[in-house]
Amino acid sequence: MVASGAQEQAAVVAAAEPLLSVRRLTLEYRTDRQRIRATHEVSFDVQAADRFVLLGASGCGKSSLLKAIGGFIAPTAGDILLGGEPVRGPGPDRVVVFQEFDQLPPWKTVRDNVAFGLTASRQCSRDEARQRATEALATVGLSRFAEAYPHQLSGGMKQRVAIARALAMRPRVLLMDEPFAALDALTRRSLQEELLRLWQELRFTLIFVTHSIEEALLIGNRILVLSPHPGRVRAELDAAAFGLHNTGSDAFQTQQQRIHDLLFHP
Repeated sequence: MVASGAQEQAAVVAAAEPLLSVRRLTLEYRTDRQRIRATHEVSFDVQAADRFVLLGASGCGKSSLLKAIGGFIAPTAGDILLGGEPVRGPGPDRVVVFQEFDQLPPWKTVRDNVAFGLTASRQCSRDEARQRATEALATVGLSRFAEAYPHQLSGGMKQRVAIARALAMRPRVLLMDEPFAALDALTRRSLQEELLRLWQELRFTLIFVTHSIEEALLIGNRILVLSPHPGRVRAELDAAAFGLHNTGSDAFQTQQQRIHDLLFHP
């Protein structure tokens, strides 16, 4: 059966629709003395399989944005839509990997830590959860540490476990809040490369928070640059168009300087 012109047009429109839409999002916190605005009318779209980076200086509201997408913070104004449906709270379709990698229950083995989210959310049986945990650990190169305990792992290995735990949930969107910031430079670079390898293999949708311009250019195919407090959209860059692979290249340095100017010399 040949599709009509209207059907073909509808298919093209559907394919172009973003997986996630943030519309004029304002986030505020209350303290005993005042109301603090973290972000002001921030809007952006994330397509399926994007590596979308939220970049800005400390205090610009990027982590607050991530928590709102995760459903942990209610918007003061604006909307967050996932697959066209409003985000009303946390859900297994969005999994967060935080900066603090020492959040693994120490009494559970590595495999049981990875399986925990699946059993707690009742996504699958205990046996299936262990199987998916085993597969996720293989994906991040930790198969032989499945029966180890967190205190037996390095910081980088613990963060790999956190990533495996997130991937085992098979979320629609993987949210990462400065996940490598507490690691030494060599481990951080190794995990950045590992994350890109995993994305090439699995093609998940990633929203990644960082304050590092270099990390944003390495990780993202699209970068949203946020102004200092309160966070507003300063620019959205198509990082994939830069074709950057060598951090020492003139092209990489040029883009670093361009983003630096956007952040600090508007």
